[in-house]
Amino acid sequence: MWVATKAAIVVAVLFPAQAFGAEEHGLPGASMSLWWALPFAGLLLSIATGPLLFLHVWEHHYGKIAALWGALVVLPLAVAFGVPTATEAVMHALLTEYMSFIILLFALFTISGGILLAGNIHGTPLVNAGLLLVGALLASVIGTTGAS
Repeated sequence: MWVATKAAIVVAVLFPAQAFGAEEHGLPGASMSLWWALPFAGLLLSIATGPLLFLHVWEHHYGKIAALWGALVVLPLAVAFGVPTATEAVMHALLTEYMSFIILLFALFTISGGILLAGNIHGTPLVNAGLLLVGALLASVIGTTGAS
């Protein structure tokens, strides 16, 4: 899986014009049917139910399962709209959406890794619930609720 991710990053860095070209030409999203969203829904259902329903298969093959769902979008996209348009759409998603999301997650993990609460705090259920409540309230005021 890491090899595919690294290859995608290398291609995205070497050919950024394809990713940014998708903004000009782009997919006709307004005229595309909801059928194009089915692989995404399937991927979400696989992520949600895979570890529960078929744990050992999921542990060893989750990357292949995710790649299958991705191929169920990209291959029909290439057939329906052409290889250049499909390549532009994939590169655009990699560079402008995926990479920025990964960078954001890296920044959040880096920042939150440095938080230390010191004092006479004992890990009881009430104290833990209180800390979560304070964190949720602060995150709702300072940032997003997802950050809590």
